[in-house]
Amino acid sequence: MNRLNRAAAAAGRAAAWLLPAGRRDWVAAVWAEAHEVPPGLARLAWRAGGAWMLAREALMPRRLGCAALFATAAGAAAWAAWPQPGVGHAAVSQFHVIATVLLLAGLPLLARRFFGPATPSRAGRFLRVFSCAAILALMPAFAIVEAFANLTPARPAYRYVFCTAQGWSSVQGCGGVPGRSTGGPPWAGEIPLILMTIAYLGVILFLTSRRSQVTRSTLAIGAGTGLLFGVVMYAVAPVGITNGATDPWLPGSKADPLVALAWVLLFGGPAAAAWLAAWRGCGPGGAALPRGVRIGQGIAAGVLANGIAALFTTALGTGTIALMLRSAWLLRWFNHGHQLTAIAAYRYESNAGGGANVYLFMLIWFPVIGLFMSALGAACAPLGRPAPGELTPDAGRVPRSSFPRSQVAGQERLQRGAQLGGER
Repeated sequence: MNRLNRAAAAAGRAAAWLLPAGRRDWVAAVWAEAHEVPPGLARLAWRAGGAWMLAREALMPRRLGCAALFATAAGAAAWAAWPQPGVGHAAVSQFHVIATVLLLAGLPLLARRFFGPATPSRAGRFLRVFSCAAILALMPAFAIVEAFANLTPARPAYRYVFCTAQGWSSVQGCGGVPGRSTGGPPWAGEIPLILMTIAYLGVILFLTSRRSQVTRSTLAIGAGTGLLFGVVMYAVAPVGITNGATDPWLPGSKADPLVALAWVLLFGGPAAAAWLAAWRGCGPGGAALPRGVRIGQGIAAGVLANGIAALFTTALGTGTIALMLRSAWLLRWFNHGHQLTAIAAYRYESNAGGGANVYLFMLIWFPVIGLFMSALGAACAPLGRPAPGELTPDAGRVPRSSFPRSQVAGQERLQRGAQLGGER
């Protein structure tokens, strides 16, 4: 077997492994019948024709449109996030861009292979599109914020602010070459970002697949609660949470009601979503689900709520900071039109860039809080009527209302006649 045949056989095995179960037999039959064709270009043309027929049947116009839209968005995000020449840790930043795009393109195929096709519900499609869009938007925003946060200014006044933000006590002890950016994070900080991307995409792809058996109402409850919490959290912290970068549109005590609501939604949101999802849990035709399945539905809704809120807040918050660093008008609008001095503007931008790290904290801990609170909320939910197969104390008793009214009346007359006969 020459190299061309080995490459064609490997391509056939890869295509059969990635395709759903209903099409693997067809691919195997096409590759098996190829041995009856004379070797050479004729066999290669046979296999190419089979691959084209499979692609034409599998890739419908809607899927082609979605693939083209994803390719355009991924290309624009990668172009915006690609590091400039001469920036430190450029190889790490380039790896982050390439790995993120490959994960967004490859994980849905792997999820279809292991978890089955996506759920046909609108909530499931929305969650998949939202997660991919948020990760793509976060990629250039994170690159811009990291490049600014690690840029050592050349002017002494700016450098004093930079060193203070970095935690150095004096300008002489502050590291870095003036006027040069160290770029994005090194490998020690890049690996957790990639693992976090895999975790978020993997969980959302699993919950929105048919094999997970998460109902449409659970997905809708989790997505709705998460978006509500994300909007409130973004209103509280649009440019991070620091003493220098406060809420621009609700300064001071005006933001206290939203802060209190954010704390309530952080702990009470997943618990309420889990309670509602467990209470409303039902199978096809409105049949009640088993008790353990309904508790699982509640936990899925709570984790999804806090995860979507963290992803929404991180994407919008980091994007707002990145846009502010590139647009002077947004900086003036955040400060209510006041004309800031150059050093005051740089101090505000530096505080906002340092405050973006709180979004990474949200990405890690919000789903963990959602897991614990959703377990508590699902355990406290009334589980409604029993599922088919679950026994109750009255399971063997036939209800009176199940008999026709005439039959019940006839039985009552017979019993009354028997009682009168016994008295005589």
